[in-house]
Amino acid sequence: MTQVPAIDPRLPKSERYTLLLEQVKALQDPVAGAWANAGNILAALHFAFGFHWTGCYLVRGDQLVLGPFQGPVACTTIAFGRGVCGTAWQRKETVIVPDVDAFPGHIACSSLSKSEIVVPILNASSEVIAVLDIDSDAYNTFDEDDARGLESLTPYLAPCL
Repeated sequence: MTQVPAIDPRLPKSERYTLLLEQVKALQDPVAGAWANAGNILAALHFAFGFHWTGCYLVRGDQLVLGPFQGPVACTTIAFGRGVCGTAWQRKETVIVPDVDAFPGHIACSSLSKSEIVVPILNASSEVIAVLDIDSDAYNTFDEDDARGLESLTPYLAPCL
């Protein structure tokens, strides 16, 4: 198993994402398989930033279904266009929500979630196959550095899902 060093939380976000991307590349294990790789990517991301919840929802027909994740229990299905995840899927773009209570139709899987970012995960045909959903227990956690950093990770998640 590949050992990855802890990422210093005092580093600027952009540097932490650069280091995380190197970890993600090192964690790819063709023997372990896609699901193990997805789990390790999500664990590395979750612990590098100390997020409240980090996971994926997989497109299955007209809904998103809970996939691999780190954190407390979560909603198991989300309809197309509903909540932050369904909206990111519908728009095919990253959605940053500074205050989840101010987002119309927000789905509260955890009352501790205060802000959220959702990044669509695309296949080779540019179809959304999943979304990367991250919740924070603080307001205004996510910004464009997070969007860029997370968008750089999704090509490594796509083949795992």
